[in-house]
Amino acid sequence: MLDSSKLHELEEKARSIRKNIVEMVYQAASGHPGGSLSVADILTALYFSELRVDINNPKNENRDRLVLSKGHCSPALYSTLAEKGFIPKEDLKNFRKIDSYLQGHPDMKKIPGVDMTSGSLGQGLSVSNGIALAGKMDKKDYRVYCILGDGEIEEGQIWEAAMSSSHYKLDNLCVIVDNNNLQIDGTIEEVMSPYPIDKKFESFGFKTIVVDGHNFEEILEAFEVAKQTKNMPTAIIAKTVKGKGISYMQNKAGWHGKAPNEEEYKLAIEELSNM
Repeated sequence: MLDSSKLHELEEKARSIRKNIVEMVYQAASGHPGGSLSVADILTALYFSELRVDINNPKNENRDRLVLSKGHCSPALYSTLAEKGFIPKEDLKNFRKIDSYLQGHPDMKKIPGVDMTSGSLGQGLSVSNGIALAGKMDKKDYRVYCILGDGEIEEGQIWEAAMSSSHYKLDNLCVIVDNNNLQIDGTIEEVMSPYPIDKKFESFGFKTIVVDGHNFEEILEAFEVAKQTKNMPTAIIAKTVKGKGISYMQNKAGWHGKAPNEEEYKLAIEELSNM
């Protein structure tokens, strides 16, 4: 069980990350706020309680790896990396600007702390398999965390990769599905339902856990279960709210890839400050 001081720390980090997300997308007048806000608590739990990473040695070969397969939600990752100390917070204002290293999708060659350059959806689990398998072959004890969008798992490559995860018994791999139930065109049921997500991953040979993706205690307990699971990968299905923390964005597919105007921006910052 989390003590109150640790819980408060995580909540404050998540609040700061969400404010950064809104600020970045507003200043850039483009970006993907909805899914960035839904995954903010997961990234907070990873970077401030779970991942073994070193801001002074981002390429440490023994570090844990994080693959953000839903790379269009880069505002969430950049905000988290800035809060952790990998990149300067003042650089966030250059998000999506010409010549900025903080482009719409993460670039592992330019951004400290980024382990995969992502763009086209559906590829992150395949890459995560390779990283995890390399760790096994090199007898390293690092873990690999792969964040997928629930709309993204409509991609066939995800399920080809899932077969490989299980076939190679990648117990150093933990998949996290950001299950906010919305994608650019509507609900995931309407577009191409992947439900029941947990049963599908289970049938592919994964240990599956369903959690509230905004409950730090549940998220961290799931990570502990994943670390204790042997001879099979783990999939955590995190039930989340798209646009979490901002009333007019919550559960609205229209905020998948749209920037707030000035009035909406001010309201968002006010609501997050009182969250």
